[in-house]
Amino acid sequence: MPKYGMTMEEGTVNRWRKTEGEAICRGEILLDVEADKAEMEVESHLEGVVLRILVKEGETVPCGTPLCWVGRADEAPGQ
Repeated sequence: MPKYGMTMEEGTVNRWRKTEGEAICRGEILLDVEADKAEMEVESHLEGVVLRILVKEGETVPCGTPLCWVGRADEAPGQ
């Protein structure tokens, strides 16, 4: 979960824009998160395939929590 300000401690995944197995380009919107009653779009910093979504829509997690694994299509997702 990205941190969008000094006071942000957690965020809620509102909507995934990509699904597992779908390709993603750097700079493309990956998901929408809500924090402090503001919704923000999260861009991908990586290019590849969404291998595994780790945080479901509606789930609230602390900043710094991994949200998904992105890698090559033939790569096994991390744990």
